[in-house]
Amino acid sequence: MTRNPIETLSSRARRWAVGLTEQKSVTGTDGEAAFGPWLAAQLRKETAFQNAEVWTIEVGPQDGRHCVAMLLRGTGRPTVLLTGHYDTVGTSDYGQLEPLATRPDALTKALHGSLVAANAPAAILAHHDFAGGEFLAGRGLLDMKAGLAAGLAVCAEFAESAKPAGNLLFIAVPDEENNSAGARKAAQMLPGLCKERDLDLLAVINLDAIADDGDGSKGRVIALGTVGKLLPAACVVGVPSHSGFPLNGLNAGAIAAAIATRIEWAPELTDMCGTGPGTPPSLLGIRDGKTGYDATTPRTAHATFNVLSYRRAPSEVLDRFDSLCAEAASLLLQELRRRVSAQHETGLLEVVQSIPVHRYETLLARLEEPERLRLEAVSASIAAGEQPLPEKCRLITEQAWELSRLAGPAIVTGFGSIPYLPTNLSAQPAAARLRAAAVEVGDGAAARHGSVVTCADYFAGISDMSFFGEAAESSLDVVARNTPAWKDSVRWPLTRALANMPTINIGPWGRDYHTPLERLHVGYAFDVLPQLIRDVCARLLRPDAS
Repeated sequence: MTRNPIETLSSRARRWAVGLTEQKSVTGTDGEAAFGPWLAAQLRKETAFQNAEVWTIEVGPQDGRHCVAMLLRGTGRPTVLLTGHYDTVGTSDYGQLEPLATRPDALTKALHGSLVAANAPAAILAHHDFAGGEFLAGRGLLDMKAGLAAGLAVCAEFAESAKPAGNLLFIAVPDEENNSAGARKAAQMLPGLCKERDLDLLAVINLDAIADDGDGSKGRVIALGTVGKLLPAACVVGVPSHSGFPLNGLNAGAIAAAIATRIEWAPELTDMCGTGPGTPPSLLGIRDGKTGYDATTPRTAHATFNVLSYRRAPSEVLDRFDSLCAEAASLLLQELRRRVSAQHETGLLEVVQSIPVHRYETLLARLEEPERLRLEAVSASIAAGEQPLPEKCRLITEQAWELSRLAGPAIVTGFGSIPYLPTNLSAQPAAARLRAAAVEVGDGAAARHGSVVTCADYFAGISDMSFFGEAAESSLDVVARNTPAWKDSVRWPLTRALANMPTINIGPWGRDYHTPLERLHVGYAFDVLPQLIRDVCARLLRPDAS
């Protein structure tokens, strides 16, 4: 990146945004692993940061990915953390334009030209946006390198100030697009970092992006909390039979489908967002356990669901999920009996009166020591594979079922991935100060920066706020006990796992991230956003803040 002789807050934000985007960092690739050391080297070369302390923190032994930390000291101990992720989703979806995917100016020009004859609504809007010159394209530019860039611009201005009050800590993390290993690592090491460097951490500002297909009013937001996400899973064990004699068995796929139908948009799993309904649950994946074609009905099937929460604890979510699974199975049995009653041959239904629901932890409790040791060996072997967490959880659950020597039909419930806990600003003094600073800056944005900015109770998407913010750490226990891959694949402690700090999100807005039309609103990202971040930090760090 080439530094201009005289830079403003806005020009710095643009330079860093383009420079960070041009350095590829697709999650799970060598580019992601190389990005951390590269960024640390760039920070050390930056003139504004010549007195800063810059270092990297490896996510785990032999992991290869790094969190990048930079400390800028002013006066006193009060400190604000600016953080965000640097990994991105892949670029293959750009097709012939993939070589330009991380070159914002060239990609914007190419996309504008390619969309001239577009007839899909999203493409028409993108063409209009590019024609107006207010949007810039690029993989990861919106999600979320422009946010990191705004944070770095604020850091540079802070570093060049004469004896600024307080300190700024900047941490960029990998892996948000996968399992948030970077944010989880950063959150765990924050207490030790602050103790070693004699810092009093007041607040965390996450810099993630917000999507808005309208006029930007929903994107120009300071989020005071974030939604939580869980991935409840149902592993169904049926009674297989030859498909020519289906009444002799119970199809695991049919049971899983009944569960999926009952839970899709279920109001019982739709948490309230403030005074209105939140996002309803939805099926994310369903498959049977067969590895090839044959004429036998599936013995096992597995379904996972996206469940968002605002204040509901994982224990309550799992309780409700268990009840819905049991209800779905019961209704299915009733319907199957009705369908075959006229034939007077109900087959297996004469024996099966109900389908039990077991939690994964109760399944484990049934295992004797030899079986437990065998399951641990299998789990460790599965953890070494490349499958995503939900698939690892499925495989371990099926192995645990085999070792339990129980007979189907049955349903085993649990979780299939890491939890993203909801966070909210509490009533504690530090959180109250952060809320007051955010509201004050938002209320004054129109007069100061010519842009209306509102405060929202919740960030609209899943983010690393779940690991830095004020969340119920005790909630992790029930998730850990019922996530089969927790010990060997998640590797996340149950205590001191979260930073538990007052946390808000102030990030850029744009449209269509994770698609080839990903684009950033440049006026807000480069002109307004850095000033908002700077103003909130200044209010928190000024000596008279209370």
